[in-house]
Amino acid sequence: MPSRSPTGRPRKTPYSTSVTAETIVEPDPIVSAADVWQGDAFDLAVTLPKHSVDLIITSPPYWGLRTYGQDHNEEILAEWLASGESALEVPPYDWYRKQGGILGMEPLPEWFVAHLAELFQILAPALKPNGSVWLNIGDTYFARWSSIRMDGRQGLGDNPRMRRRTPMGGWRQEKQLLLIPARFAIAMQENRWILRNDLIWNKPNVPPRPEKDRLRLAHEHFFHFVKRQTQGRPKYYYDLDTVEDGQRDVVTVNVKAGADGHSATFPYDLIRPRIESSCPPGGVVLDPFCGTGRSLVVARELGRRALGFELNDEFMAVTRRNLDAVDAPKLF
Repeated sequence: MPSRSPTGRPRKTPYSTSVTAETIVEPDPIVSAADVWQGDAFDLAVTLPKHSVDLIITSPPYWGLRTYGQDHNEEILAEWLASGESALEVPPYDWYRKQGGILGMEPLPEWFVAHLAELFQILAPALKPNGSVWLNIGDTYFARWSSIRMDGRQGLGDNPRMRRRTPMGGWRQEKQLLLIPARFAIAMQENRWILRNDLIWNKPNVPPRPEKDRLRLAHEHFFHFVKRQTQGRPKYYYDLDTVEDGQRDVVTVNVKAGADGHSATFPYDLIRPRIESSCPPGGVVLDPFCGTGRSLVVARELGRRALGFELNDEFMAVTRRNLDAVDAPKLF
């Protein structure tokens, strides 16, 4: 008897690539059930074996919001211009990092978009031909002066903060919604990725904001990208029967901080359908910004293997504890 989907209908065979030499010749190079590597995602990405990952799912740092405990050079834009480069050009991430920059704290939003898209070009060889990328990204409003959190914890009480000035110019104007998600999606398309879904995450419990001249931001984008094929249409693993909300591209999930205090913890109900639908059982799920490891834990609970990258010492330790807990033998 065929298995049943959550709706009670017979489960269909997941949409996938046809079997070709390209998809079957390589042995599986990632054998651990779960692991987390410490370091910069740009450095770790190049160490991944080719075609070793079935699904990349992540929520990268917001632009201009938190340093996550890392030191950042606030003079980096002046140094770029002093070197004779144009303000219209974006430096490679390697130059930016060597000057003391960290991802998410770029002096200009267009730098952030370019660096994030650059990372996925580095990750692309590790993704299987029938693999997927799911990336959650939020938007922000431009302000010449902003307040930056120095760590990644929830709440305002003990969070040290810094003031930062961002230069205006072009579309960077006061009170402007920057459309960072759209700019990133277009950058990915220009890098030959195929955008298959723009899932809207409706957040019904977003707290009120002090601004009186605009609506509060109560949604985020969750983009689904797949690789462009050398010939023909893109084909990739996808099990639509596991998707919630009548297979629509708007889902409603409450925002909830993790018990470990991480302010950007992935909601379980948001990521579970993404992993079930886009990674085959036993496949490898990678989160290059894993934080405290929520996506990795969900992957393990769903019978997938999990690999995460994390830079922060504290979050790294929490991730290891969370993975140990989910993979510990159950006595009852």
